[in-house]
Amino acid sequence: MNESEAPPKDPAPAQDDYRPSARRLERERLRRARTRRAVAIAAASTLATAVVLYLAVTHAPGWPRTRETFLNAHYARIALPQVLKGLWLNVRLLVCCGALILVLGLLLALARTLRGPVFFPLRALATAYVDFFRGLPLIICLLGVVFGVPALRLQGVTNNPVVLGGAALVLTYAAYVAEVFRAGIESVHPSQRAAARSLGLTGVQAMRYVVLPQAVRRVVPPLLNDLVSLQKDTGLVSIAGAVDAVYAAQIITGESFNYTPYVVAGLVFVALTIPMTRFTDWVTARMNRRQSQGGVV
Repeated sequence: MNESEAPPKDPAPAQDDYRPSARRLERERLRRARTRRAVAIAAASTLATAVVLYLAVTHAPGWPRTRETFLNAHYARIALPQVLKGLWLNVRLLVCCGALILVLGLLLALARTLRGPVFFPLRALATAYVDFFRGLPLIICLLGVVFGVPALRLQGVTNNPVVLGGAALVLTYAAYVAEVFRAGIESVHPSQRAAARSLGLTGVQAMRYVVLPQAVRRVVPPLLNDLVSLQKDTGLVSIAGAVDAVYAAQIITGESFNYTPYVVAGLVFVALTIPMTRFTDWVTARMNRRQSQGGVV
């Protein structure tokens, strides 16, 4: 190939000579200044509030007695190992009951969304279940299951307080989770189901492959909030005699007549709950950003 026939070379890329204007630089400087000022004001107000609360509490007439009864370092050191040992039971209850609650809640939600007169008895039973256990206080459900089931003396039914307490948690929380799932299913536009049926999918296939995936993604944040509540309410199984974190603190309190173990158990539950709460907030914010940007939720 002759030099005259050589393909022309691409022109050299133009250099980026962009320079922000003085007005834009000024706006950015003012924005940074406002941010620094807001952070400083927030820090100062937080510090002032903390100082006021500290002085108000420590100068109260009953503060020395309260500190000795609820914030005793000696009893805190004694209680912490036992509370952490009992907390393992709460964690196991959270995992096992959480899985069963999700399954039972989804089945109840599907039963309530079934169409056709032939499914009316199933819809009525699911609705009655949800209405009953949503209105029944959890502690009454726990007392009824823990003390009522053994009184029946049924063959093959366990009397283990941990199992019975977990069953009461599943019965109550499944009703709340069922409504969350049902709200997610009904939030999917009917055109999605119609489009799936027009492609030849059966009603069950449309629900499984089209409706449920969208519904579950939409209800992840409220489901995580329910799991956070379940994590705290696992401590209620202590009323059945199960030695969890709360009951371990109660044993030490009964021996010492000092309430510091209860404070230790409460702080342990808070430390366990905060990470899940922050994760729930992150998931919620992420899904809100995707929705605002037109993404699939």
